[in-house]
Amino acid sequence: MPSLPSNVSENFTATVSDADHRYRYRRLFKRFVLLTLVCSVVPLLLVGWGISTQYNYSAETRLMTDFRNEVQHHRKVIEMFLKEHSSKLELIAMTHSRQDFIRSERLRFVFDKINQERWTLTDLGVIDATGKHLAYVGPYDLLDKNYREAHWFKMVMEKGLYISDMFMGFRREPHFVIAVRGDDEQGPWILRATVDTEAFRALVENVMIGRTGEVFLVNGEGIYQTTPRYSGRIMENASMAVGDVHPGIRVRQEDADAGFNGERSVRQIVSTAWLETPQWMLVVRQDFDEAFAAENRANLSVLIFLHVSAATILLVTVLVTRYMLNLVKRRDAEAEILNRQLVQASKMASIGELSVGVAHEINNPLAIISTEREILLDASKAAGGIDPAFGVQLDDSMNQIDAQIKRCKRITHNLLRFSRRTQSVIDTVDINAYIREVVELMAREAKSSGITFFERLSPDVPPILSDPSQLQQVFLNLITNAIDAHEGKNYGSVAVSSMFLEAEGAVEMVVSDTGCGIAEDHLSKVFDPFFTTKPMGRGTGLGLSICYSIIRRLGGQIQVRSVLDQGTDFTIRLPLRSTEVQTNPNDLANQMERAA
Repeated sequence: MPSLPSNVSENFTATVSDADHRYRYRRLFKRFVLLTLVCSVVPLLLVGWGISTQYNYSAETRLMTDFRNEVQHHRKVIEMFLKEHSSKLELIAMTHSRQDFIRSERLRFVFDKINQERWTLTDLGVIDATGKHLAYVGPYDLLDKNYREAHWFKMVMEKGLYISDMFMGFRREPHFVIAVRGDDEQGPWILRATVDTEAFRALVENVMIGRTGEVFLVNGEGIYQTTPRYSGRIMENASMAVGDVHPGIRVRQEDADAGFNGERSVRQIVSTAWLETPQWMLVVRQDFDEAFAAENRANLSVLIFLHVSAATILLVTVLVTRYMLNLVKRRDAEAEILNRQLVQASKMASIGELSVGVAHEINNPLAIISTEREILLDASKAAGGIDPAFGVQLDDSMNQIDAQIKRCKRITHNLLRFSRRTQSVIDTVDINAYIREVVELMAREAKSSGITFFERLSPDVPPILSDPSQLQQVFLNLITNAIDAHEGKNYGSVAVSSMFLEAEGAVEMVVSDTGCGIAEDHLSKVFDPFFTTKPMGRGTGLGLSICYSIIRRLGGQIQVRSVLDQGTDFTIRLPLRSTEVQTNPNDLANQMERAA
């Protein structure tokens, strides 16, 4: 594969327009990126979505289960507290009579024993069947109070054991009582204990459920039995609907009217469970976002990971696609060059065959014309009495015929050289010396036109094996064209340089001028036979074609770079060892030349 210079786009005109190439590469880029994203990012997102969904489901199930277990455990703790105190009061009522508590010291002893481990009762009283206090221990003055009309009094007399709802009573503050009925020889009597409200509230609310959680009790009428953390006060109507008594524990999600501290409407997890005695509903609720904070952080991490992964895949896809497209572009450019070389070689082969026939066909009439001219000259000399004026005209005509015959012979000679009918001799060539000879030969003609020559010859350039006569013709043609390119200018310069490319095992020569340059649409045609930019009669268009044919035949390359009105550079690259015909079977262009 030949190496591509940076100016390859200036050396050849693309078969397809640049706009078509850009459109094709852009469409290929989009398709490749889209295909890669569909094959990589979409499965990644689907897997991530599936994992996230399964994780959310598992986390929600686990959280609801933990929530239910916590509520179940807390309900049992509250029920055990109430049952424990009820059982104590029942045992005392069964083992004692009212007479045992007439003396307040005995009742005080019992009261202190109950509160020995933990303060849970506010007061303790003994009441007869008429509702009058027989004995009382506590901070309030209640001995003269009669409870005959109180709801709890009627219920305990009827059921034997009763735990009341929160009520105000004679104390004018919320409290509830546990009352049991005892019987002795004087009839029924009641042992009543008031549960300390703050101690009971601490027991109810000892579940740690974060910043937004709250625990409270409501009765069947929807009255708060304890003070919620945010949504109301004890003895007020609850903001939530109580509903029917249900067995077990229910956990649900609902939108609360007010969220944390009443600041916003939020989604909450609400768990409810009914106590057996009394029939209070235990409510535990917490903001959904706080309950699922850990899961939300995990989901956020997964989301960030998926986005970073997708962005990484996209970035890598774009970079890889660009890299692949650059490779495709280079391969297309190389293929385009090879195609043009193949077309050029094919044209050269065809023109070469045609040139041979044309040269021979022209040479034959030229020989006849030259012979007839000699006959006419001899006849005119032999004939006497020719008018002098006519003789002068005849001599002028014969001289013009001779000049045109010689011109035609030069053209046919170039045609034959172009078709390789001349002998090539491979010999050692000192490139720098050859360049100096040609420059010295052409310098006189160039100096009269105001053109200056510059030699930039590297001393490192080694001798090469090539055809000296044909290289001389190449340099003559290129330098002559460089001088002609300054026509119409009073000054200019021609620079000839040489360089040894050790890594490639080749020698590079550059002929540069500051002349008129070549239009971009003509660059692809400069090596075509009979193409010339010179005026009619000034050139045959075979010079650069012959140069191209010679350089390719010697195994080298010739390239042109030009900017209109600024100048032209011809670059020749020859191997250190040249042969008349390239033997590389992979070089299609040279195969076409050999076929020619």
